[in-house]
Amino acid sequence: MTKTILPGQTIGIIGGGQLGRMMALAAKEAGFRIAVLDPTIDSPAGQVADVRIAAPYDDSAALQELAEVSDVITYEFENIDADGLEALCEIAYVPQGAELIRVTQNRILEKQRIREAGVPVAHYIEADSYGDLLAKYSELPYPFIVKTATGGYDGKGQQKIDSEQELALAEPLFTNGPCVAEAFVPFKKEISVIIQRSTAGETAILPIAENVHKNHILHESIVPARVQEATIAMAKMAAEQIAAHLDLIGTLAVEMFVLPDGSIVVNELAPRPHNSGHYSIEACSVSQFHQHIRAICGWPLKEPELWSPAVMVNVLGEHIAPLTSKGIHRPDWSIHLYGKAEAKQKRKMGHVTILTAQLDETLNEIKETGIWPE
Repeated sequence: MTKTILPGQTIGIIGGGQLGRMMALAAKEAGFRIAVLDPTIDSPAGQVADVRIAAPYDDSAALQELAEVSDVITYEFENIDADGLEALCEIAYVPQGAELIRVTQNRILEKQRIREAGVPVAHYIEADSYGDLLAKYSELPYPFIVKTATGGYDGKGQQKIDSEQELALAEPLFTNGPCVAEAFVPFKKEISVIIQRSTAGETAILPIAENVHKNHILHESIVPARVQEATIAMAKMAAEQIAAHLDLIGTLAVEMFVLPDGSIVVNELAPRPHNSGHYSIEACSVSQFHQHIRAICGWPLKEPELWSPAVMVNVLGEHIAPLTSKGIHRPDWSIHLYGKAEAKQKRKMGHVTILTAQLDETLNEIKETGIWPE
């Protein structure tokens, strides 16, 4: 059963990170109340919430409390207990359900579902143990990448294998359980497609972002992606096929590789607003966060339009000090900081969005500031 959630009612968010914070800020513009469940009372989302529940994400009593105070519940990250979320669906209105979380938590299930949707992924094998990998690895050309089936983010939980002599490097990964080994994709660019679908089945796609990573962490998103129109069309079609196959409600980020011939291969899915969509707050007619709230609350979706080309740059812990001294003198920069207490190395602390008609010039200017050294 679908519901229409109205201003004045309460949206519960599982997770108190920056995505929850930006969801909450978007929701509060429309007059919603916000409840946040997070182990930290002063989490980024908790700082802007009306109700803060400080407890582990799988705490049954805390989930019961969240259900009691919320008219609809969503989540801001995927590493939550799928069984606990399924149980929550029995006592609360969780339009996204638990199956999308269950699929995207497991690389094996995820790749199976993407293939079932008729969308290409890199050639891969499944391995239940290191011995299983040794029995199957010859099916893949070098180099290939071994990844844990569950857990792992920002490059963690994976190992590139360039030769038979390096196979032993993958053995520790199996302490976490089964793994996948996938052929290395000689890609030209990385892009992400953020698709959002309402409880009424209405679908909208944000302008596609081109992503640049450093040390496996997203560094920049460039919009519009500098790829062929045929690639844009293929990417949108792939996202639509996956969303339909998974019965998506809410937000799904589909990360893809663009091959030299312009074709695409899907890398992975994220069942939530995504780092590469932050640019939409300033650059689009509707942000990914406003659209997510509309989708789960049963409101009609807006058609996203790109008002200006844009570059989004991540701010990590090591960038805070130089950004504070230099960034405030740049009126064309929109600076977002997430309210995290400690600026740790490689920790995502915020982002900067720059609207620009000259993408290449702006990318050079970002380098020249010295805030983000090579």
